[in-house]
Amino acid sequence: MTMKPALALAFGLAATLLMPLSHAQVYQWKDSAGRTVVSDTPPPGSAAKDARVIGDRQPVVRGDKTEEKANGEKTAEAPKTTAEKDLDFKKRQQEAREKAEKEAKEQKAKADRDENCRRARGNLAALESKRLVGTLDEKGERKPFDEAQRQQEIERARQFIAESCN
Repeated sequence: MTMKPALALAFGLAATLLMPLSHAQVYQWKDSAGRTVVSDTPPPGSAAKDARVIGDRQPVVRGDKTEEKANGEKTAEAPKTTAEKDLDFKKRQQEAREKAEKEAKEQKAKADRDENCRRARGNLAALESKRLVGTLDEKGERKPFDEAQRQQEIERARQFIAESCN
């Protein structure tokens, strides 16, 4: 029975002595040969400003921040808040809607152009055939084209097809 309290005391004493070692800082840096060095002592000389402390809650890079900004290096952005993430999400949704609407308009315009071209080609084929074609006058009666009017309409149809149906 006397052994258990002595053993508990020994473990408690060992834990107390080892506790400061668990809080020791660990440094990481690259030496002159380019090798990564990990040590519990800070690096000597110029490597001290580039050393990174390991084991803290967040790694700390030691160095001159003004020098980094002068060199144009980006600093890490702070994490976005929920409101910022929500705003970004809504912005992406709006852009997607606008893109879909734009594509739908472009598809409709292309379909309209294709239909107009199809009709123009049909009209040209009808005009070039020797069938009777014409217009309606004010009274709604048919008035056939004479040869000059037919040629004028053929030329107009060809011009429309050349301009619109590529």
